[in-house]
Amino acid sequence: MLENLGIGTRLEHARYGKGVVVNEKSALYVVSFIEHGLREVMKDEEVTIIDQLDPDSDMVSMFDVERILKSVLQRYVEYPEPIELGQKWVGGKMILKPGDNGLASKEISIDQLFHKIVMIRDRVRVMEQRVNASNMTDEEKVNIQQYITKIYGSLTTFNVLFKNKEDQFTGEKGDY
Repeated sequence: MLENLGIGTRLEHARYGKGVVVNEKSALYVVSFIEHGLREVMKDEEVTIIDQLDPDSDMVSMFDVERILKSVLQRYVEYPEPIELGQKWVGGKMILKPGDNGLASKEISIDQLFHKIVMIRDRVRVMEQRVNASNMTDEEKVNIQQYITKIYGSLTTFNVLFKNKEDQFTGEKGDY
């Protein structure tokens, strides 16, 4: 009977092979198997313990691990979070009309424009995070951070497109 296995305990299951305990529930353990992925193993199943770890009083669930990993990926990788266009702009279009009447106008959907703006925002955020995590001196980081803040300030014109205020650009106060 499997009792008192800590997260990280390595074991071998007759059907699934070798794995590591990643979560505990009342009647079972969630185990990540090398060849079969995540599986639930009842506490009364027969397994061979390879390396047992004691249960930690400060256990972290798989849900918490996934939430933290998603947060890290969003922060440090170009993994865009879903950003919504304001409802009044959905299906709209932007028309660029040249001052020269002999030239044709250009139309672009506001959805496309919004997507491009969000991509710029996400890439500037990644650049900001990489600068902050770099080995630059504090003075160099501050200098670059000031440029990044001015970029955000220049982009505040597009804040009218965002559905949620927390997704909008912010720059230096009074700079836009």
